[in-house]
Amino acid sequence: MQSQSEVEITLPDGNKRSYASGTTGLEIAKSISEGLARRALAISIDGTPKDLHLPITTDASIKLLTFDDKEGLEVFRHSSAHLLAQAVVALFPDAKPTIGPVVEEGFYYDFFHAPFTEDDLGRIEKKMQELVSAKLPFRRFEASREDAKAIFQDNPFKVELIEGFEEGTSYYKQGDDFVDLCRGPHVQHTGQLEAVKLTKLAGSYWRGKADREKLQRIYGISFPNKKQLKEHLDAIEEAKKRDHRKIGAEMELFAFHEEGPGFPFWLPNGMILQKEILGFWRLLHEVLGYQEVKTPIMLSETLWHRSGHYQNYKENMYFTSIDEGGFAVKPMNCPGHVLMYNAKKHSYRELPLKIAEFGLVHRHELSGVLHGLFRVRMFTQDDAHIFCAEDQIKDVIIEVMSLVKRFYGAFGFEDVHVELSTRPEDKFIGDIEVWNRAEQALKDALDASGTNYKLNPGDGAFYGPKIDFHIRDCMKRSWQCGTVQLDFNLPMRFEAEYVGSDNQPHTPVMIHRAIMGSIERFIGILTEHYAGKFPLWLAP
Repeated sequence: MQSQSEVEITLPDGNKRSYASGTTGLEIAKSISEGLARRALAISIDGTPKDLHLPITTDASIKLLTFDDKEGLEVFRHSSAHLLAQAVVALFPDAKPTIGPVVEEGFYYDFFHAPFTEDDLGRIEKKMQELVSAKLPFRRFEASREDAKAIFQDNPFKVELIEGFEEGTSYYKQGDDFVDLCRGPHVQHTGQLEAVKLTKLAGSYWRGKADREKLQRIYGISFPNKKQLKEHLDAIEEAKKRDHRKIGAEMELFAFHEEGPGFPFWLPNGMILQKEILGFWRLLHEVLGYQEVKTPIMLSETLWHRSGHYQNYKENMYFTSIDEGGFAVKPMNCPGHVLMYNAKKHSYRELPLKIAEFGLVHRHELSGVLHGLFRVRMFTQDDAHIFCAEDQIKDVIIEVMSLVKRFYGAFGFEDVHVELSTRPEDKFIGDIEVWNRAEQALKDALDASGTNYKLNPGDGAFYGPKIDFHIRDCMKRSWQCGTVQLDFNLPMRFEAEYVGSDNQPHTPVMIHRAIMGSIERFIGILTEHYAGKFPLWLAP
């Protein structure tokens, strides 16, 4: 029987252990193994990452976080940003640290200071290594708003952040001399941040606003050991050699011109590549009964209001007027396919009805994020929409998943990771009850097919939940390409119907799906995967 002075801790494998109330995550790690205690960076308590030194006073489910966990990686990189700030302030006492978040490629920290130089980066990196060797502990402290403002009174940027808080906050000390505002959590000590590399300098603005103070941004990457850092840097060099923009120009596959930023120009060799891929795609789809169609590139603005795209996606759309009427260049093909479906009456005997299109779409992207074929403003979706009855969903989804894996396998992509994304918290259309049915239908299909998948809460499309397929290339990079999206909402908005076996009208379910995502991006991935040395059947 559990003592009142004890807490029951549930481990990730379901095992339960009793510990004295007030036991810390680090003490739990040591009770399991000394090796785990050395590798542990933080602890997840009932799903929330916390510092390892936090006393646990209630029963809880815990997971000790290491660099191999997503949450552990974020803690590691965020602590690395704080290490960077400590080194900069030690070398440049007049520098004002502002914010230092984790980003996909590592971390950065913004400073209010005169521009840094490449030589400065070397000095800062050397100082960071000194701080790593010192193994300075990260210690958390709580403070009221007023006390926090007093602590950071010499840094107006931190004070501005504190003034935006509704209540008190926390800050961390690294050793005795450096203090930074932060919610945490952080690693045990700086010694865990063994391998750090500063990668580049950039400019930015406070709060991302051009009318505010100009800041100096330092980017970095970090790993638990120098071997992993070297492997990462080697991979970056290999990626530079395989850059599809470089190879695409050398092989005369495609080009970009300043007269059309974000709009690729396909050259003859690139068109050969496209035709071979699309020919294979068509062959697989014809066998499964897909019918290929083509819809207009521009449609009335009223259509996009009705579909919900205008309300939820207009910032990514291009608009114009014709004969004093508003029109939009299509960012997606789905509303046009619903119009096609509604052009005639349908019987349950026709379902599932599968229509496919290589649909040219346009979506606005900011110029700063355009990147070769990976991020463009004009691209061709290998789009298909399947209209089916609700009791056909599982079989249709299983067939689509089989098709996706067969297509990827032909290009050597055998490592396919699957994610199920559910209803967004804010931007979505339709009733929650309908969303719940749609999400359950996708879960049932995944479970029935024996597919391992990760749940990705809140990342569904605005009109329905989705299954995303991630492929891994020869450099172990993950690319989200294929998607299957279940939609009860759009058919209802457009009053799509079929006559059931009971001779009554019913609303079909609409399944949106793509395998490549876009042929432009897929060719970019293939170019880097093969380093331009395409298989014989693909080679221009």
